[in-house]
Amino acid sequence: MMTSANVLRAFTGIALMAFMAAPSLAQGTCGSSKDIVQTAVAAGQFKTLVKAVEAAGLAATLSGSGPFTVFAPTDEAFAKLPAGTLESLLQNPEALKSVLLYHVVPGRVMAADVVKLTAAKTALGQSVHINASKGVRVENAKVVKTDIAASNGVIHVIDTVILPKNDIVEVARGAGSFKTLLTAIEAAGLTDTLRGDGPFTVFAPTDEAFAKLPQETLDALLKDKAKLTAILTYHVVAGKVMAADVVKLAEAKTVQGQSVRISATDGVRVDNAKVVTTDVPATNGVIHVIDTVIIPS
Repeated sequence: MMTSANVLRAFTGIALMAFMAAPSLAQGTCGSSKDIVQTAVAAGQFKTLVKAVEAAGLAATLSGSGPFTVFAPTDEAFAKLPAGTLESLLQNPEALKSVLLYHVVPGRVMAADVVKLTAAKTALGQSVHINASKGVRVENAKVVKTDIAASNGVIHVIDTVILPKNDIVEVARGAGSFKTLLTAIEAAGLTDTLRGDGPFTVFAPTDEAFAKLPQETLDALLKDKAKLTAILTYHVVAGKVMAADVVKLAEAKTVQGQSVRISATDGVRVDNAKVVTTDVPATNGVIHVIDTVIIPS
C-alpha cells in the first residue's frame, strides 16, 4: 500500500514536469481560507462537480478537515460524458459517490512535493494510473491546472471525468441489492482483496438472503472478523467460472479452503442456496447471485 510520504514524493516529480510542459497552467493560491467545496464554488468552472458532490452526500466530507487532493473535472469535462450518463449517476447516489471518490486522493499532495508517480490510491480504494511522459495524465484525463489551494487540501484540474473500474465491489455497489454484503466485506477487511486482479467467482447473497439470518446472528458476525471472513471467503472461488461451467461441477473449492456442493438437478444450487442470477460480469471476475447465505461446516 502506498504511504502518504510516497505519494507526496511521487506526485512532486509529475507536477514539476507539468510545470515545465505548461507553466501558464500551473498556477495556484496559498493560504486559502476556503475549504475544497467553497473553493470549487468560487472558481465558477465546477458547477456540475459541486452539484454531484451534493447529490452524493459528500459535501460535508470534502468540507471536513481532510486533507484531500482532488482531481477536479471541469463543467466541460462532465459535458464530454456520453448522453444520459450524468443524469443516471445523479439518480444513483451510491454509484455517483464511487465516481467522485475515484477523483480524491487522501492527503495534501502539492505539485512542488512530487518526484515520480505511476499510481495513487484513491479514497474509493482503487488506484488511478499516472503518466507524465507527455504532460501529466490521470488515467485518461489531462491535468490542465495544478495547486489550487484550499484550507483542507488542494485541487488539480482535469479535462475529463475518470470512471472507476467495474470490479467485484463496484458491480455489487451499482446493483443496489448487496448493501449487507458490502458492509460485511468492509467489516472483514476484504474490500481491497476483491478489488484485486483476481479473477474471482463470487456467489453473492442479496440483502434478502442476509435478512433470512436472525438479526442477532448477523450482528454477532459483523463483530467477529475471523468468522465473518471465513463465511465470506466460502462464497468465493478462485478463477472466473461462468454459469456454463458451474453446471458441470459437483463441487468447487472456495478461497476459504472448503468446497461447496453444486447441484444442477433442480435449477442450480450452491449448498442450500439457489442461484437466481448468473454471469454478472466484473473486470476482475464474475458474480452469481444466490438467495441464501451459505455457511461452512
